[in-house]
Order: sequence, then structure tokens, then C-alpha cells
Amino acid sequence: DRRQRQMCIRDSSGRKFDPMQMTPGDVYIEDIAHALSLLCRGGGQLSYFYSVGQHSLNCAAEAKARGWSERQQLACLLHDASEGYISDIIRPVKIYLSNYLEIESKIMGTILTHFGLDDLTEEESCRWKQIDDEILELELKTLLHGEENREVPKLLSVPDLAEHTPGEIEIRFLQEAERLGVYGSDR
Repeated sequence: DRRQRQMCIRDSSGRKFDPMQMTPGDVYIEDIAHALSLLCRGGGQLSYFYSVGQHSLNCAAEAKARGWSERQQLACLLHDASEGYISDIIRPVKIYLSNYLEIESKIMGTILTHFGLDDLTEEESCRWKQIDDEILELELKTLLHGEENREVPKLLSVPDLAEHTPGEIEIRFLQEAERLGVYGSDR
């Protein structure tokens, strides 16, 4: 019926499911890579298009530069994966949307279960959140007008903040996922 259809989404692979009843079987790395490569950071208020996918790649690269395990690198790569299904909301607004935060947490839990990361320790979660925040500081300084004097924490990697096409980022995201042991559904 119509109401049932309105409660479902269709992902980029053509699969249809209810995001409020999402299961680990609904999660595909290809759909996450595709969606995150098309989703602009900062609500689109940047000096040029810079995707959530590219941000995620930079977070994973920083984790690698710090010598963190591949498991921790994968957690960094996937830390915004829920946004591939329910989009992104900028931080200053997101903190007021408790219902959104609950939904995001539920979907993220399903994604982490699918990729075998549902048992991340508190310390491991704090680590990826730290990298997320530190990369964000550099992004704001570099990509947002009026933030040129912002202090940025020292990073061990050199984040790629150059402008790339969504297709380039999608391919790089999938390649990084494969390097970390996550393969697409065709394998």
C-alpha cells in the first residue's frame, strides 16, 4: 500500500527497505560509498564541493598515519556511514534533534554490526571521534570563508582537501574499504 511505500527508501543499488527497520543485510558498502561521495559537507556552505566520503577517507588516512589498527581505520572510514542512508545535518542543528540522533545511532549500530565493528570499545569510539573533530577543524579553516585564522591541531597525515568529482571519491572509498578487508557484494 501507499503508506508502506512511503516508509521505504531505495538505495543506489535498487534495493528497497524501511530505514527504521534496517537490518545488517540491508547494508552494502557500494551504497555507502556512492551516497557519501555525493553528500556535501557543511550543509553545502563551503567554498567548493567537498564530500562526506572525502572527509571519511581523510579520517581513515589520519588513523593509518597514527599507526592505528586496520579495524580502527575502518571505523574512521565508516564513522559517517549512516549519513549515506539518512543524509547529513550540520552539527549546530543536529544537537537539537534528539529524535534524529536516536535514528542515526540505531542505523549506525546496524552498519557497525554488518561490518563487525559493533563491539568497538569506548576508547576506540573516542579515538575516531577525535580524528573526526581534528579533520573538521582543518576543513573549516580551509574550506569556509572567514575561518582562515582558525587554530588547527597537528595532524600526522596530509588530508586531501582538493576538489574531486563524486565518482573519483566513490572509487577511492571502495578501494580503501577493500584495503581494510571490506569487499563489495559482487565478491
